[in-house]
Amino acid sequence: MQQDAACVQSRLMTDYEIEFTLSEPTPGAISAVARLDGDHLVLGASGKMGVTLAAMTRRALDAAGKQTTRVFGAARFRDSAARALLERFGVEAVACDLGDFDAMTRLPAAPNVQYLAGQKFGTSDAPEETWFENTVVPSQVAQRFSASRIVVFSTGCVYPLAPTAGPGSSEDTGPGFLGEYAATCIGRERVFTYYSKRRGPPALLFRLNYSVEFRYGVLVDIGSAVLAGRPLDLAVGAINVIWQRDACARAIQCLLHTDSPPKKLNVTGDKISMRPVAEKFGAIFGRAPVFTGAPQATAWHVDPAESYRLFGRPETSLDVMVAAVAAHLQGGGRLLGKPTHFEVRDGTF
Repeated sequence: MQQDAACVQSRLMTDYEIEFTLSEPTPGAISAVARLDGDHLVLGASGKMGVTLAAMTRRALDAAGKQTTRVFGAARFRDSAARALLERFGVEAVACDLGDFDAMTRLPAAPNVQYLAGQKFGTSDAPEETWFENTVVPSQVAQRFSASRIVVFSTGCVYPLAPTAGPGSSEDTGPGFLGEYAATCIGRERVFTYYSKRRGPPALLFRLNYSVEFRYGVLVDIGSAVLAGRPLDLAVGAINVIWQRDACARAIQCLLHTDSPPKKLNVTGDKISMRPVAEKFGAIFGRAPVFTGAPQATAWHVDPAESYRLFGRPETSLDVMVAAVAAHLQGGGRLLGKPTHFEVRDGTF
């Protein structure tokens, strides 16, 4: 309940306070780090989830009485604010271009690795960059950290579109290859699988869609449109969302479930529909949403049943997420300025 209350007060929060709220460790995260030996390394620590995940890992270790276990956050740190936030939480920031193998060899050899690096937007303009970031860099990471366990962040975009009337794609559903971004994400999974089966590391393919928080995500996109009176296309008939705190807690717990060959896991929350979510925002904002189009019979959505079996249902409800994002938008809170393009159906990003 304290977490819920903090979420809805988001209009009063600085970026540090937002990260503090998002990185509050769950009991599951604390229990997981208590069982894991060795230091932790977050690769891609300056991205949309990197700060939250690294900070939660540090706080979970402290709560578990493991203050001497170190947490490193590696990134290029083009944004100095991200580095400052990490260090404020007690994470040891390490500047590194993961595309430079020699630089990566100087990173700490932590037994517990979270791999968040990758590229999505801009793929249609520079596909070669996305192929490099999503397939070549993973090859280097898998070789460098062959003695570690690795949670590899992936996406539900590896699947084909699934009927909206059903539960969504399961971990057994074959790949979809819908666009170059999806192809490179499948490539990233294939690369880690190759190295995992032959020489380590044990890994888990963390198929996430979609993580949301106050400043970014599907709910921010929907809420912003409702607040501005922009029309929302109902073609997207089904979406999955999960609060970033819950997603990061699951990532930490997934370190206990790495395997060779890697385990695949859909990480998200329940399936939702555009219209009722937009209407929830409309009720808060006091304005009716504007819609266009009609729901299609298929969408990118997944079945999270296996992650529910392992970790239970996410703690943060849809109503709390909507209320938190709405309060942030109404208060003029800072946004990351990165639309998710969740409405894209052909894989062109």
